[in-house]
Amino acid sequence: MHLWLLLLLVLAPRGEQSGAAPKAVVLLQPTLFPVFKGETVTLTCKEFHSPALGDTSWYLEGNLLKEKSEEIRVKKPGKYQCETKRSSLSDPVHVDFSPGWLILQASYPVFEGDNVDLRCWGKEDNKIIDRIYYKDEKKLDEYENKNCFTLSSVSRDNGEYHCTASRQYLWKIHKPEHSNRLRIQVQELFPPPKLTARPSEPIEGRPVALKCETSLAPQRSHIQLKFCFFKEGQALGAGWSKSPELQIPTMWSEDSGSYWCEAQTETSSIRKQSSQSQIHVQRIPVSDVNLEIRAPGGQVIEGEDLVLVCSVAKGTGTITFSWHREGRVSLGRKTERSSWAELPVFAVKERDAGRYYCTADNVHGPILSKWIVVTVRVPVSHPVITLRTPRAQAVVGDVVELHCEAQRGSPPILYRFYHEDVMLGNNSAPSGGGASFNFSLMAEHSGNYSCEADNGLRAQHSHRVTLNVIGSSRNRKGLNTAGVIGGLLSFLGLAATAALLYHFRTRMKSGGIAAAATSSCRPNESLEPSLSRPSGTGCQEPSYPESLALVELEPVYRNVNPEDSNLLYSEILRFQHAIGNSANSSRLHQQDNEPAVIYSELKKAHPEDSPRQADSSDRIHEDATENYENVPCTSSALDH
Repeated sequence: MHLWLLLLLVLAPRGEQSGAAPKAVVLLQPTLFPVFKGETVTLTCKEFHSPALGDTSWYLEGNLLKEKSEEIRVKKPGKYQCETKRSSLSDPVHVDFSPGWLILQASYPVFEGDNVDLRCWGKEDNKIIDRIYYKDEKKLDEYENKNCFTLSSVSRDNGEYHCTASRQYLWKIHKPEHSNRLRIQVQELFPPPKLTARPSEPIEGRPVALKCETSLAPQRSHIQLKFCFFKEGQALGAGWSKSPELQIPTMWSEDSGSYWCEAQTETSSIRKQSSQSQIHVQRIPVSDVNLEIRAPGGQVIEGEDLVLVCSVAKGTGTITFSWHREGRVSLGRKTERSSWAELPVFAVKERDAGRYYCTADNVHGPILSKWIVVTVRVPVSHPVITLRTPRAQAVVGDVVELHCEAQRGSPPILYRFYHEDVMLGNNSAPSGGGASFNFSLMAEHSGNYSCEADNGLRAQHSHRVTLNVIGSSRNRKGLNTAGVIGGLLSFLGLAATAALLYHFRTRMKSGGIAAAATSSCRPNESLEPSLSRPSGTGCQEPSYPESLALVELEPVYRNVNPEDSNLLYSEILRFQHAIGNSANSSRLHQQDNEPAVIYSELKKAHPEDSPRQADSSDRIHEDATENYENVPCTSSALDH
């Protein structure tokens, strides 16, 4: 019987379902088939993913055989299959035996791209002459009289072969015999790949993974495959690669189309293409449009740059952003493949303050953001200082007003006032405009004045103005000695005062004696002559002895309520009395001969003043001390 097919393999599709056990594979020995009838063929059940363990089951034409070993020897023709505990049933292998004396053999197994050896073989091969090979009934002259030859890189459909040969017995040559007809059964090296996309319906702006899935025959698992992905004829990525996967970082709507992949061997002898797959990229409409501002320090300042940022919470693909100001003023427009875009505004002006909004559109129509209010803060300009005095020439005691004002600047504004770069005080203008600072002049207040405006953005200093302060406008007259005495009275106390008043002790004139007394008036009481003194007034009466003797009188003085003012007035009286004169005569004498009355203005020393401050205060006050003669207290009556 002629073996028309070397091996008939009923092949299932490669690549079993996920989780299914791999198929077992049947291997044959010898590797050239068919064989002559009566010869033995060895079959081996193989697990290519792991070693075969445990019992092996063999089947002939679907019937279970008794053999349980991994390898069996057979002489019967038919379809053999096997399986193990960790593998599923193998594909069937058709084994046949030739009864003739001449056969055409081929190597086994044969896969796409393999080289195949063909041999014209006889039982008494040494007696064969004139071997001739044929392919599809055409003589292959190049292989005449050769025992075997090789077909390179065979394909699935390679034609039908047979051979003829003659035998020679002694000197007799028999007529040619024909071998079996052989159609080489070439197994599939790998099935056409299948293209898969994850996710299968990608969203615009997101990544996609493409995979070219196929599997090599277990007997050829050592072969390396290369893969390439295509979109409408254009290769993607870097072209051919050993990896069956391609990562696309971002898919856009224009990337929708027809995709496929190809797989090939490293020698490119076998190349197969997947079927085409349509991939549609989905676009998500924009929503939740938001406008925000970015400025240095978090606030918009005149002269600095401002950035308007328009963003969307949802939305894919190419988005067109536009910015607007109230009054439908368009500021700019940008198209980006991004969920946000920014528009810079350089050197912001105060007039740029107002309400703003932005829109976003990715073909489904523009969506508006909420309005935002942009407030532009203006740094202060150089302030102008104005010095206001009650008269053209300022004198000690005048109240002076310093006014500082910046023409531009966002409120609130803090103004600081300086005398010779030493701060006198400050005042604020919560709503803008200027601010003033008032103070009473002293002699040391002569000099330069300036001010500073600060609204937290920038501080600006004014120009300087000069003020010249002269002494008090009141007349200066009286005795310098009395002024010195008044100053000493405030510091030396009771003992020192008595010693100084001793200098003015009363002297006898025409048999009389001189007596001295002191009284005090507040600075704010008018000093007008008066001959009567009602009781309960602010000035204290001097104390006099009822009978004056020719003895040295102790000075009597009193300061009235020194806590109410920093100035005290000390009254020193000189008068004469005759010994033994009555009070009436004393009063009459006083009317006839007005005694000398001297008031001295003194500086009150505070206990908390330091010695240095007191000394400085005394020097300052020395110039401002006023002496008054013959001016009694307004509300006093000198009753002696």
